[in-house]
Amino acid sequence: MSAVDTTIVILALLKINQGLHSTFLDTIWVILIYLLVLAALTTQMGRLGDIFGRGRIFNAGFLVFIVGSAMSGAAPNISFLIGSRAVQGFGAVMLQSNSSAIVADHFPPEERGKAFGITSMGWNIGGTLGIVLGGLITTLIGWRYIFYINVPIGLIGFVIALKYIRDNKRTSVKIDYAGTGLLLAALALIAYGATNVAGYGLDTFNLALVVTGILVFVPFVLVEKYAKSPMLALRAFKVRLLSFSLLAAFLQAVGYLSVVFILIMYLQGVRGFSPLYAALILVPGYVLASLLAPLMGRLSDRIGAGFIATTGIFFMAIGIMVYFFLTVTSTIYLVILGSLISGFGGAMFWPSNNSAVMSGAPRDLYGSISGLLRTLSNMGTLLSYVITVSVASLAVSRAVAFEVFLGVHAKVPASFINGIHSALIVSIILLIAAGFLSAGRIRKRTGSGEPSTSVPSSNMQSPK
Repeated sequence: MSAVDTTIVILALLKINQGLHSTFLDTIWVILIYLLVLAALTTQMGRLGDIFGRGRIFNAGFLVFIVGSAMSGAAPNISFLIGSRAVQGFGAVMLQSNSSAIVADHFPPEERGKAFGITSMGWNIGGTLGIVLGGLITTLIGWRYIFYINVPIGLIGFVIALKYIRDNKRTSVKIDYAGTGLLLAALALIAYGATNVAGYGLDTFNLALVVTGILVFVPFVLVEKYAKSPMLALRAFKVRLLSFSLLAAFLQAVGYLSVVFILIMYLQGVRGFSPLYAALILVPGYVLASLLAPLMGRLSDRIGAGFIATTGIFFMAIGIMVYFFLTVTSTIYLVILGSLISGFGGAMFWPSNNSAVMSGAPRDLYGSISGLLRTLSNMGTLLSYVITVSVASLAVSRAVAFEVFLGVHAKVPASFINGIHSALIVSIILLIAAGFLSAGRIRKRTGSGEPSTSVPSSNMQSPK
């Protein structure tokens, strides 16, 4: 459900913009506020799972998500919708931050690759449904129902979760309010400044916002270094193989997760396809990833997560390279081919990398490490979107950029295609960096053939 709402809004941006009479910069925050909440709060919600019980937090997340979805569907204006999406994002945080830890609670290390393969399949199905339902509902019923549909689905999920999801043994870790506030401030400044680049161009004010956001990470790291219970378990990064797994997840998210936004811009804004048709073109890659994820997860249990994850990242990069051949008249089969290749890579990377991270975490900090993994991935996703919007928009005028971003078919100059290619180059560079980090885990293996990412519990235990 939270995966659906990461992608479902993209295809409805134009209809939301028209229905609520909003500007592009306001409308894009319907996506960004959701990602910002996810990025800033995931670790702390994972920690709340450690303190109060992961099952309790996870189950309550359904109810919060349902409320946020109903509010979003009923939004009378864009400000209310952005606020409602923040509520919805808070519910998604409660679900996402504890999911990996719940899997780790229920499965031994030698079976986690298979288990994460199944959950990765669920995530890819969610992404597929988000694309398809976003196009279908927006075209046939109206954009408000992309949110209303979560209400019955969420209620069903809540009932099932109450029956099957149990609580873990609770710990006494603390909440890091200062660290959370600094991270939220840093990401908000970067996101606001970068989206303003798309709206007003690269000027001194927007550059200052981005630079200030980056500088806020300095006091954030200092606070995290000396806090008794930091929101980011920086000590995890002292363990080489675990840190490689976490950083690979971050860079993979920065480099890859906005590519679907680029493709939607291309299919709707450049080629003029309807939301439904654009959605159907992207489905094959998601379907392939959904089908292969459990198989790849089991394979990583047998031969090691590092090799499978690294190979997957390079397949993602190859898939993105296919999009360099896109022009204003290209065959849509290029998009399908690229999505199939990158979907194959995603099926390899996500379950194996999640398994590697959780295998390196002590049991009493599963929630914190699960939240850390999600935080880095969500930070990467947020930065991925703002980088894509700002880089692609620099190639053309603001008016043309807005039309393309919102899916309005206009006569697009060749320079915008060059802007898309520039955004793709950034994505590939980041994926290659993630690939080298992931490859660093292959060198050291345990007797079972699995990369040794284990962290002694005493080294990671939070102070009481």
